[in-house]
Amino acid sequence: MKTLIIDDERLARKELMNLLTKHPEIEVVGECQNADEAAEMIEKLQPDLIFLDIQMPGKSGFDLLNDLEYLPRVIFVTAYDEFALKAFEVNALDYLMKPVEPQRLALAIEKVQSDMEEAETPSDQPTVRDGVLRATDQIFLKDGEKCWFVTLGDVRLFESEGNYVRVYFNQFKPLILKSLNNLEKRLDGRDFFRVNRRHMVNLRWIDKVEPWFNGGLQLTLKSGDKVEVSRRQTSRFKELMSL
Repeated sequence: MKTLIIDDERLARKELMNLLTKHPEIEVVGECQNADEAAEMIEKLQPDLIFLDIQMPGKSGFDLLNDLEYLPRVIFVTAYDEFALKAFEVNALDYLMKPVEPQRLALAIEKVQSDMEEAETPSDQPTVRDGVLRATDQIFLKDGEKCWFVTLGDVRLFESEGNYVRVYFNQFKPLILKSLNNLEKRLDGRDFFRVNRRHMVNLRWIDKVEPWFNGGLQLTLKSGDKVEVSRRQTSRFKELMSL
């Protein structure tokens, strides 16, 4: 399991490195002391796992994740940032508190291994080497003080709001600084469809399709959300869905 250690404290990196020598399944391929250095190394090496400090000079660990195109599995390592831990109560893989305890580290690694074994095929791994995000891929979302790791298949709807996009999943609707046009280029067309200028839906979440005004359609999602398919997109949608 290719692993990268990211921490601004040299002694902390060394301590974690020593602990990881007892886990032959872990191959440490590098270490970084700041977010900019880590971003370059992650893009180059595309590790399976990163141990990530949250508080670092300059960009934080959150900022780093928000900038990444390729998102490895993440185990957070933090000394005291209780606020950050609370922000990641949703879907975080794991946290380690400094000083890292060997037994706690072993449990975290077991969790990563279990997560990797659940992937049925290599394409199900949370990688985007071909630039396309699929329903099984995991994304990182940050909205103000709140952060989430989200499997794309759990996202039912994207809604454009100017230069931002609102992401609908579970009971959450965070607003992220992305354009819907750029998202459309990144998302797999087999999973997501641009139904109109402002909305893109997860096709697996569609519960009902009804005729709508001006030759368009209205979609009802399993969540109860209703979205209109524009007249321009209706023919494409029907062809895609074999209606």
